[in-house]
Formats: sequence, structure tokens, C-alpha cells
Amino acid sequence: MAKVWRRVGDNLWPVLQQAVAAALSWWIADDLIDHHVPLFAPIATLVALNTPLGGRGTNTVRVLVGVISGVVVGQLAFTLLGHGTVTVGVAVLGALLVALLIDGRRITMAQAAVGAVICVAAGQQAGTDRVLDALVGGAVALVFSQLLFPVHPLTLLRKAESTTLSGLADALGLTAREMDAEDDERASRTWDEVRAVYTLLDELGRARADSVAVAGRTLHRRGDREHLTRETATALHLDLLGNSCFTLVRRALALDTRHRQALAPTLRALSGALDALAAAPGSRAVRRHATRRVLDAVRDAPDAGPAPTVTVWESVRLVAQDVLVFTGVDAETAERAVHDGATEVPVPDPPRRGRTLPKLRHHP
Repeated sequence: MAKVWRRVGDNLWPVLQQAVAAALSWWIADDLIDHHVPLFAPIATLVALNTPLGGRGTNTVRVLVGVISGVVVGQLAFTLLGHGTVTVGVAVLGALLVALLIDGRRITMAQAAVGAVICVAAGQQAGTDRVLDALVGGAVALVFSQLLFPVHPLTLLRKAESTTLSGLADALGLTAREMDAEDDERASRTWDEVRAVYTLLDELGRARADSVAVAGRTLHRRGDREHLTRETATALHLDLLGNSCFTLVRRALALDTRHRQALAPTLRALSGALDALAAAPGSRAVRRHATRRVLDAVRDAPDAGPAPTVTVWESVRLVAQDVLVFTGVDAETAERAVHDGATEVPVPDPPRRGRTLPKLRHHP
């Protein structure tokens, strides 16, 4: 239920925007423009806005390009071949090929194919109305995404960081719970669920690209690119942290029952640190708190013992080191702190909206 409420909370505002924008598109097309029932105007708005924040403007352009190219190809096919099954097939094929040449994205191809089918099935006027509806719906989507509610690139990136950190925390927490059990099948199921975090890392990569695009294409966001460059470099360390966590999970689940149960509290501690960091990854206070918890978790890590156990503890140290680097700690300082049993490390101020690029503070 916690995940459900988190998902609802994270997406409630974009969903409300889509609902209001769809109603506005219908009103404009129905009351301000004299034509048929404006079914496709709100649909175009919903399709354009139904994408992660940061990519809505680009998505809108793809919808418009797809609709227009599909109607043009469909009208040409209708003029040459008239109605019929063959005409529909030829129109769809031509529209898809044109979309491939123009963009190649799935949404562009889908809109082109739909526009072609509508044009062939209902005639020239339906195709013209479809373009008009798409222009109305696309214009409303652009107003909402670019003027009324533009996303800040740092906000976009931090949200993706938070989601990824939360997923990694859940993965380590689930592994810790299952390490107390003796059922081998549970370990197999645990690994299947942990692998779902790969999707979050992929989404983080898209968020990095989208945030850079927002800062580069939006005039009033270009001043944030210096801050964004630093945070993007920091976010790259989450890929390394994800790989470290996966390695730790795999090695931990390979231990025998006794050593599993001994290691479970450490994984819970790391999970708690990541979960705390996920709550506010852009807060220096939260980052400092997370680094303390991570250092506490690895301070008593053994350097000797059976080979499998030592290997697992090295993975634990690597996870802790990657967490420190993500918070802004220098890589050499992080490695030294993890291996020397430090209690605290200097954490720099993270980039923030409307601030000049902060410098590293040399005191905790």
C-alpha cells in the first residue's frame, strides 16, 4: 500500500493537468471552432501529455508530425485508390514508412497510421478535421507543458534519483528479510523482484537526457545548466551504486544460512540509509545523515574469515563507497573513510534552483 500511495502521490498533479487540459481542448474545439464533434482534440492532448515530465513538449511535436503525415498519405491513397481494404493497407504502410523516415518513434508511427486509416475510411473532410483537432490538442498540450507548468530540470532529475534510491532500498530490504529464511525458493523469488530495479535505472537515464534537453531548449531554464551539469554527473554514480547493490544481493544470497542471518542486519542498515536519502536527495542535511548511517553500517566489517564472507563484505564496502560518492564525497575520500572506519565525512552543498554553483566545504 505504501508503494501504491507513493505512486498516486507522485502522479496526481500530472494527472490533474491532463484532465483539465483535455476539457479545455474539447471546449476550444467544440465552442470556439465550428466543425464536427471534437473527439480527437482532447485525445491528442492526452496522448501528448501522457509521458514523463520533461518529454511532454517533444511528445506533442511527435503527435502533430504523425497526424499530419498520416493524413497527407491517407488523402493521397484515397485520391488514387478510393475506398477499400487495399487502400487502407497501402495508406497505413505509406504512413508508417514516412513516420520512420521523419522520426521513427512509436508514437509518431502510431499517430501517422491512425490518421491514414481515418482519412481513407471517412474521406477528406474527416482527415482535415483530424488535423485541426490535433493542432488544437497539441497547442493546449504545449501551453500546459511549456508555459503554465514547465518542469524544472533539477526537479525532474531529483525525482528520478529519489525513485531509484527508493527502489534500491526496497531491494536490499527485501533481500535482508529473505536472508533470515531457509527456503531456497525464496532466494530465487527475491532475485526476480530485485532485477526489476534495472527498469528504474533505465528511467533514470532517460530523466538525465530529458533534464538536459529541458535546460537547453527552454530559454528561462538555460541558466540552470551549470547546476544541472554537476547534478547529472552525480546521478551517473547511481548506475554504479545499482550495480554494487546487485552484486551484493547475488553474493549475499549465495551464503550459507548462518552467514546470511549474520549479514542481514547490515543490509537492513544500508537499506535504511538509502531510503532516508530517497526522501530528499537534494538536501545536504539528508545527505550527511545518510553518510553517517552508511559509515556506521560498515565500521565493523571483518577483514578476515571464510573467502565467501570476505567477498560479501567487500561488496558491502563498495555499496557504502558508492553511496558516499553519490552524496558528493570525493572518491578517494569515500574509499578511505569506508576502509578506515571513519564516523563522518565532509559533504558538499548540492546544486539548488536559483543558486550559483556551490563549492565544497571542507568541514562537516
